[in-house]
Amino acid sequence: MQTLVDMKKLYEEDEHLWLFENARLLREGRLDLADIEHIAETLEDMGKRDFREILSRLIILIGHLLKWKFQQEQRSSSWKGTINEQRLKLNLEFEDSKNLENYGRENFPAAYKKARSLAASDTGLPLSTFPEEPPFTFDQTADENYFPG
Repeated sequence: MQTLVDMKKLYEEDEHLWLFENARLLREGRLDLADIEHIAETLEDMGKRDFREILSRLIILIGHLLKWKFQQEQRSSSWKGTINEQRLKLNLEFEDSKNLENYGRENFPAAYKKARSLAASDTGLPLSTFPEEPPFTFDQTADENYFPG
């Protein structure tokens, strides 16, 4: 039987095993032995990781939509594939969590700003090529049928 001290030590030595051991303890209703402090920290970290993933996917997607709109002569099946893949993965996350969709919607302006810089860097075009305000909405960005220009 693991004790709380053992669980904290296990957290430092083998986090993966620690996850399964804590899950077992929680299922058995043995909260007194579970490493509650680290469980809470791990859950928060998971939530933050999900937010970072949404923001990262939005930046990549918006960047490719900008390139699609402003570098029409360079359009490729690779760009279209990246756009479709990012949309698919974002929309799957949004179907599972309204909170993640709300986070994406609320952080769309910040994602656009980063994507604008990324698009300028990727294309070699001046930053001024890409408008300061998004030329498409969050909903258009997530819409699997929308391609600007």
